[in-house]
Amino acid sequence: MRRALYAVMAIWAVSIISFFIINLPPGDYVTSYIAQLQNTGSIVLADEADNLREFYGINKPLYVQYGKWINQIAHGNLGYSFEFGLPVNDVIGERLILTMILALVTVVFIWIVAIPIGIFSAVQQYSIWDHTFTFFGFIGLAVPDFLLALVMMYLAFVMFDFSIGGLFSPDYVAVGWSLGRVWDLMRHMVIPVIILGTSGTASLIRITRANLLDELRKPYVATARAKGLPEWKLVLKYPVRLALNPAVSLTAYILPFLVSGSIVVSVVLGLPTVGPILLKALVAQDMFLAGAIILIIGWMTVVGTFFSDLLLVLVDPRVRFEGRG
Repeated sequence: MRRALYAVMAIWAVSIISFFIINLPPGDYVTSYIAQLQNTGSIVLADEADNLREFYGINKPLYVQYGKWINQIAHGNLGYSFEFGLPVNDVIGERLILTMILALVTVVFIWIVAIPIGIFSAVQQYSIWDHTFTFFGFIGLAVPDFLLALVMMYLAFVMFDFSIGGLFSPDYVAVGWSLGRVWDLMRHMVIPVIILGTSGTASLIRITRANLLDELRKPYVATARAKGLPEWKLVLKYPVRLALNPAVSLTAYILPFLVSGSIVVSVVLGLPTVGPILLKALVAQDMFLAGAIILIIGWMTVVGTFFSDLLLVLVDPRVRFEGRG
């Protein structure tokens, strides 16, 4: 309960910091809007600019704007997007759902691929398989995601005549949810999940391998092996369970990274996620839209950390967050 309270306080602190940081650059949304009009040859007078600021409510002090925004959030409204002329809820509604689905599937993909490979590499240390997985792991860490996205888009189109842009086929972009749309989403998610999960998979392989090697060198493993416990049963029953602690903790930071760190990949692949919207909102200084997305990223970090703490207790019963008398 104390950690849940701390989580709420952390999210509130994120809302304050993100809102004021977004407003640090000189100017505001009206300044950006006027610059766009001037590029087309239009002239905006000072009185018109003041009227626009009054219309959007950005002529008041920042603490007043923040107070109104938080009051709207408390009532389930994330604010109004100046750039799109719509409530923020409508702008990011389905995009947020797709972002969450893509992030969760990517995390599952990372776990399913990285943990078995990390275990196998540690058990078969310095074997040809260990060197092979290490080699590809370093490639996964070194190659930028957007470059991998461009290569896979080209190969998919040339070799399989399959366009991987977006998450839906043209027939399913503007229709309601159905089994056909879900299946189409699953087909289009395969390559984005591989691209987004490459660096995370490579990192988790190295972490799992390193931690498992540390556990395998401890005395309790030698004792269990001397008692005749089969090798794989020994490895999976004790050392693997303890070596997963860092992997569980890392999951808390993978989710927000997949939202904020995949903006370029989302733009390259044309994914209808919140990443490109965040980029557009920051450029246009659409503070309520950008603030709402950053607040959601912060919420994902805090909630992910909270659940990773709970998972740590399940994975390793030795972990206790409160001392006992």
